[in-house]
Amino acid sequence: MATASILIPTYNGASYIASAIDSVLEQHGIDLEIIVVDDNSTDDTVAIVRNYQDPRVRLFQNPANLGAEGNWNRALELAKGTYIKLLPQDDLLLPGCLATQVAVLAADTEENISIVFGAREIIDKSGRVITRRGFQGAPGRVAAASIARACVRKGTNVIGEPGAVLFRRSLAEQVGQFNSAQPYMIDLDYWLRLLAHGDAWYMDQPVSAFRVSSSSWSVAIGARQSRQFADFLDRVQQAGLISASRWDVAIGKMKARLNNVLRLLFYKLVVR
Repeated sequence: MATASILIPTYNGASYIASAIDSVLEQHGIDLEIIVVDDNSTDDTVAIVRNYQDPRVRLFQNPANLGAEGNWNRALELAKGTYIKLLPQDDLLLPGCLATQVAVLAADTEENISIVFGAREIIDKSGRVITRRGFQGAPGRVAAASIARACVRKGTNVIGEPGAVLFRRSLAEQVGQFNSAQPYMIDLDYWLRLLAHGDAWYMDQPVSAFRVSSSSWSVAIGARQSRQFADFLDRVQQAGLISASRWDVAIGKMKARLNNVLRLLFYKLVVR
């Protein structure tokens, strides 16, 4: 059984899938499996993955396109490792990411920590580092309620993209499948559901790289992000996943609109 399962759901990911896989194979000190689930791609994605002779790379193909939610959930079902990380096809793991994050959860024998997350580098289509993002707090343990409230008040996912987060498979089995009721919030929805079972642990050094390119899903749905965030806040508050005042939610929705304007401007300047 692998220590860590790295899940790479992909669709027409030929441009960057090899870079994503290579960044995982370059991790040291961890027994791992790489599960690539292709969602009926029409480009050379499958051929590129088949070129890998490393037995840790396992390719699965969907006979029909399932969409992001279905593909992410199929990857989750196929995982056999003790720990799970989902890595989007455009993104990368930075050296040492898995060893340092696994060490945190392995040391947490009472399982009080539900997720480990870290800072991220933002890169362009050529891999050039544009900027860096991270949680505006001290490294170490962060109370679940505190980080959930920070997401609400800042109007965004302060935990980060999937590549930055590691969690236990046993907890994923309790939490269940990904939910894309608001597609842009599919990862934050899952983080909050995991955080209902324990706190977070933050690493302030970058552990992954998030690529901004014309093929990025977040670029494609950028104009709808603030509306989705507002709907998401209403849904998770009703479900009891966050404890936030009306004032917190109002601030979050306002900041989500501002974040959307700034994000789209950033994409316009950076994505070519």
